[in-house]
Amino acid sequence: MASEMHLSLIAAMLRRGKTLDRASSALSLLALVIGLGPLLGFMALNTGASVCIALLLCGLIQKYYALRVALDAELFASLADAPEQLQRRTAELDQALLWLGRKAKPARSWEQRSQGALRLLRLQALWLGLQLMVALAAIVLMPWLSHIRFG
Repeated sequence: MASEMHLSLIAAMLRRGKTLDRASSALSLLALVIGLGPLLGFMALNTGASVCIALLLCGLIQKYYALRVALDAELFASLADAPEQLQRRTAELDQALLWLGRKAKPARSWEQRSQGALRLLRLQALWLGLQLMVALAAIVLMPWLSHIRFG
């Protein structure tokens, strides 16, 4: 059985996903500004569109995981507030998930649920990392790529 401290710790770790999401949102906004640059009167680069698309795609996937991590953070925090009711609230949570259309799975322990939630946080961080790598690669390679003519 998970303890109050265990649930609180997982909730606190999952709340760090909000910081990851903010960083990704900033990169996505930058990609939109660069991608829409020609419409705003800025000079367009030949490779700018593909970089912007890659940044936005990574940002959207990261946003999906950020939403799931934020939901898990709220659930873990809520459950940590009343650990003596954990068994009843777990059954209610599983019933609510079934009602939302989630396929029935065998009962999972809170340790397994914690590992699953932290896996989502790692995936969120991975997609932000990929987004950062695309941005850094574009910064480093753009002087050379801007001289290449496509089509």
